[in-house]
Amino acid sequence: MMNSAQAPTIDIEPIRQQALLTPPAKPLSEAERQALFARLKRLLKEKDAVLVAHYYTDDDLQQLADETGGCVSDSLEMARFGHDHPAGTIVVAGVRFMGETAKILNPEKRVLMPTLQAECSLDLSCPADRFSAFCDQYPDRTVVVYANTSAEVKARADWVVTSSIATKVVQHLHEKGEKIIWAPDRYLGDYVQKVTGADMVLWQGACIVHDEFKAAELRKLHEKHPGAAVLVHPESPADVIEQADVVGSTTQLINAVHNLPNETFIVATDRGIFYKMHEAAPDKKLIEAPTGGIGASCGSCAHCPWMAMNGLQNLADSLEQGTNEIHVDPEIGRQARVSVQRMIDFAAELKTGAIGESNIASPA
Repeated sequence: MMNSAQAPTIDIEPIRQQALLTPPAKPLSEAERQALFARLKRLLKEKDAVLVAHYYTDDDLQQLADETGGCVSDSLEMARFGHDHPAGTIVVAGVRFMGETAKILNPEKRVLMPTLQAECSLDLSCPADRFSAFCDQYPDRTVVVYANTSAEVKARADWVVTSSIATKVVQHLHEKGEKIIWAPDRYLGDYVQKVTGADMVLWQGACIVHDEFKAAELRKLHEKHPGAAVLVHPESPADVIEQADVVGSTTQLINAVHNLPNETFIVATDRGIFYKMHEAAPDKKLIEAPTGGIGASCGSCAHCPWMAMNGLQNLADSLEQGTNEIHVDPEIGRQARVSVQRMIDFAAELKTGAIGESNIASPA
């Protein structure tokens, strides 16, 4: 749906260059790896801590979370798991906004991260002051932001959504006649707008990983593997999404590998997800979708440079020393929790089938 409102142009190239300068976690020998596994299992118990790791982190971190009773999931489920777990400390392996989300939902707990330098291009492309000023120009619009945003942006929003529930929330608001400001991912926003037909103004941010998947190269790759199913995260460009057999969130893509009969899958999202995909369907073949790295210089090679900063060594250092603690201003956290909780309540209503008769608060 066309509208006269326009979001400002966002140049993500400087953000991309910043990411490329990011040093990954130090490589480990097998002896070092095994020693750190043992050390971290001991530390997690001693420090009354639980490890929650994102699907895009290193295999070792996901394995450690599984083996110690932690959680491997998306950012919201990581935060919710930490809330429900009795541990007093949540250790978040991921990027900064994930640690902030955990703190927003668990203000009484200590939240640590292996590094505080792990950023997210979507978060960086939506600075709170600039975004808030833009929102102020359109007070009649409901502000819906993706989870990949700072605590300050979440505090300015009416709703926070993840990719798994974004279309449902926006459809709900659209049916109520509400107009939307969406941030920060322009591709996910465009996808949601096409699915729902909602009147949406799209902030022009992008994920530096998904932005690099190439439609022309994907077609060529699919021709070589005609029996493969193409799985695409909706943070990808529209011409990549158009080729998908399944468009979905990280969890939905993992489920697709398990549930679909295809033996081969071309996957357009961060390759960190392959750990859980292989676990769900060990006999399936997984192929990375092509990025700018195919026959050229590689910008991301289907893996977030900031996610790659998380490792066993800096995780152990953080736990031992209590460093890299996440702090969120209490008032900002309180405001942000309202928009996050609105989504959680909405998701609960979806499970009961009560949407449409729901009394979920939705700002005018």
